[in-house]
Order: sequence, then C-alpha cells, then structure tokens
Amino acid sequence: MKSRSLRKAAALVAALTAMLPLSGCGSDKSASVDENGKPVVTIKVRRNITSHPMKDTQYSKDLEAACDCTIKWDEIIDSAWDQQKSATLVAGEFPDIGLTLYSPSDVSQYPEEFLDLSQYLDKMPNVEKFFQDRPTARKMVEDDGHIYILPSDRGENYRISATHLIINKTWLDKLGLEMPTTWDELEQVLIAFKNEDPNGNGQTDEIPMQIRDVSFGLWSPLTLLNSTGLTTSFMGSSASTQGFYVKDGKVQSYLVSDELKDVIAFYHKLMDEGLIPKDSFTRDDSQYAAQTQSDGKTALTGVSFGWSNVSEYDDLADQYVTVPPLKQTADMSDDEVKWDYTQDSTEFAYALTVRSDAEHQDEIFKIIDAMYSEKLSVAGYYGSIPDVVSDDGEHTYTIDKSKAYIEGRNDTAAIALQDRFAGYIPDEVVVNNDTSVKDKEANEPCEEVLSRVDPVKDVIPVYVRPNAEDMETLTNDNTAMMNFVTNQLATWIQDGGIEDEWDSYLEQVRSPSLGLERDIEIWQKYYDQATQ
Repeated sequence: MKSRSLRKAAALVAALTAMLPLSGCGSDKSASVDENGKPVVTIKVRRNITSHPMKDTQYSKDLEAACDCTIKWDEIIDSAWDQQKSATLVAGEFPDIGLTLYSPSDVSQYPEEFLDLSQYLDKMPNVEKFFQDRPTARKMVEDDGHIYILPSDRGENYRISATHLIINKTWLDKLGLEMPTTWDELEQVLIAFKNEDPNGNGQTDEIPMQIRDVSFGLWSPLTLLNSTGLTTSFMGSSASTQGFYVKDGKVQSYLVSDELKDVIAFYHKLMDEGLIPKDSFTRDDSQYAAQTQSDGKTALTGVSFGWSNVSEYDDLADQYVTVPPLKQTADMSDDEVKWDYTQDSTEFAYALTVRSDAEHQDEIFKIIDAMYSEKLSVAGYYGSIPDVVSDDGEHTYTIDKSKAYIEGRNDTAAIALQDRFAGYIPDEVVVNNDTSVKDKEANEPCEEVLSRVDPVKDVIPVYVRPNAEDMETLTNDNTAMMNFVTNQLATWIQDGGIEDEWDSYLEQVRSPSLGLERDIEIWQKYYDQATQ
C-alpha cells in the first residue's frame, strides 16, 4: 500500500511530464462549513455536458434540504477526466462523493481510499430497499462483504440488449419481402436490396448491409454468434468482451469455436457478393454515419447493428425496425437461438463512491439516501421536479419536452445527470415523454429469445469479477490476443481463406504465449465462486 506522500510525488511527476491540468481535482477540507456554519459536502461528477450547472438546479436544493448542508458541485467534462483520472488516483485526491468517476478496478487498486458503505446501509434505507429489489445490483458491487461503490438503476426501459440487428422495413415492404428468419433468408434480402433500387432514386447507391468492425464489443457483427446457439454479452468489461462464454458450467472461448468460424465465413460470403462494403474496417465514424443517416431523407443502408433504430438512423428511424434473432439454419429449434444478454450492463451502472476519510459522513449518508428515493432518482436522471418534470402521483411523472430536450438532443443530459446519476427508478415508475421508451420498443422483437437465456448458465454474469491481480493478467493477455485475432478475422472477411487457415490459426491462438488456457482457468475460478 503506497503512502499518500509517495503518490503525490508520483502524480506531480506524471502531471509535469504530460502537462495535464489538475485544477478542480482533489478534496478541499478548508471549506468544511459554509458562512452559516452548515457542513459542506463536495460532489464531483463526470458529465458530457456542463453548460447547465447542477448547483443551479432544484435537484441540488432538494439534496441540500435532505442533509441540512451545503453541496459544492465540482463538474468535469468527460475528456478532461480521462486525462486527469490516473494522476488524481495516484495522488490520493478524492471528492467526498464521486459520481461515475470510478470503476470496480479503481476501487480494488486503492481500497483504502474508499469508504466501505456496507457498514452504513442502515443509514440509507432507500439503498437497502434497492438491494433487496435488485439482488444482481448488489452482487455487482459486493466484494467479500464489502461495498466500496454503489450501483445505479435507471429503470426497466434500459433492461434491454445493447445491440440489435436493424433492418429497413420500408424497403422490405416496397419489394414485397418477408422479414428474414435465417442467415440464408438475410442473404436473399440483401441481394434484393442491392439490385432492386428499394430507395427509389434510380441510382445503385444502396448499401445492403453495414458493419463496423470485428471487435467483441457494442454493435459488433459477431453478435450473430447468438444465431449459432452461443450467448454473447458484448458490453463493458465483461468476460464476453474478452472472448469468453460459458456452456454447461464450463468457461470456453469464442476465439477457438467452430461457431466463430461459421460467422466469419458467412460475412466473407456477403462481402464477396458486394453486400457489405469492402472498406468496412477502414472507414471512420463520420463516414459510417454518412451512409446510415444519409441526408435524413433518402435511406442508403438496408441492415446494420446498433443500439436502436433511433440512435442508428436518426431522422430516418421510422423506416427501420429490429430483426428478431436469426437462426443460423432453418432446421434449428427456437430454443437453440440466443441473443446478446447485456440487460444488467444497460440497466445498472457503477455510480457512487465516498472518500474513506470524508468529513460530515452523516450528511453524506443523508444525501445518498435522498438520491436513491424514487422522486429524486427521477429528478436526478430526467430533470428537476417541478421545474422540468412534474410529479403526477401514483409513481407517474411527466417530462416537459419544451424544457428538457434542448440543444438538439433527444435526452435530458443537458439539464440533468442522466446516466451519470446515482439512484434507483423502480419498475412501477412511469415517465411520460421519456425518449428511452423508443429503445424499449426496439428491444421487443428480441425479448422472447432473451427470456429463454439463462443468466447464469448461458452467460458469464456481469458480477463475476476477478481480483486486481488476475484482472491485470487477463487484460495483458487480452491485448495481445485481440490484436492478433481481430486482424485475422477482418482479413478473412475481406479476403477469405478461413477454411484453409483455420487449423493454423487455432495453433497460434492456443499458443502458451498468448495465455488462452490460463485465462480460461481464471474466469472458471471466479465463475464457480460466484455461481455455486
């Protein structure tokens, strides 16, 4: 355990070397009370929009009323926090309350800096109720009985998969085509999209299918692994994003599976037929968006992977719907098909920490308990009550669209904390005019299949978390492994050759130097501990 002075020295060297500004970081004990003698509690929050300060909101005033204290908000833009985070961790500079600043890996590296909140749950009955209602959320943050970080729950509208296969339904209807249910049927639809001018502009400018890359993450084309019977969970730092899954209680790797081979061969066939752009792996985000969102009037893209039709296609969203999970072959049973199981990662987030030596802890616990009340959870996520959101009673609230959706956005991040909040929005809560309802609707075609996924036997749960030492091993192995694997997969999709080169690839991936077997053993150990 490093001393505070050594950390500060190291941080100073790092800061001078990188020329990173550290203003606004750290704790300020000089202002422990305000001019009226009230305790001062500092809340530091990472936001992607800071033009509407939290200190000016009714939400902040309601928190201050709950604690009978003064809250000093320290807001930092995402990009600045990305630069400053490492140096402040080493320096031991932590706010009284941190909102979405730290991850479990940060906590595991510096446990002495974070307050063990498990000892104080009786002072936060709303947090206790949250954990009773959502045991998975507690499992995500509890480590050998300790809780150094609290999760948030933004409600059932986010209990969805993070990735969907999205298709232009307007094009299907115009060409008299049925929704595809298998890979072969998808291929035939894409051929029609290419050849039959479904956007009706008389040009051969249609792009039948778009893919981004072959990473094991959000919106990956490898999500089609679910068609083969394997379950993915491509979000965050899950085992799945590192290439691991579980079947019959045994941790295995997608990277050496026949199912991965089938998926890559299918994509090569589509690219070879001109149904996927050859430059799919070299375009930047702006070029991709220009082809999916186009000019907002004439659609160019037939099929792609994304969060929802709204986020993926913007003004063209009404033309698009989610494809129900496809079967690899028509003779598969319904029960064999899976879909990307990321509901826990989309609904819950790692939200709140408390500095271990924070002053005014009683006031801090009152703030946290207020944050996790129903009303202030809604206000923290969507906007202050009654300024932006009205409380209509019976767990029902209404967003004033004229005040909430500003600056050309379809969310309330400009005037509320949104996904940077700490709180719990129960299922009985109804929020009228909430745009996330569209995301829930986009997930509906996948819900039947998702209901058949066993969250323990078919996927390595999100709360399976190796310790800091083992995670470092996994991370180092994964970096080397994925550099090789993703480049090879992209090459096969573009140029073919997987049938001839697969055995050689397996030998390289299983090479002891890449650590695949070691990593499987690590994940197996923690999977068994968490699920047995």
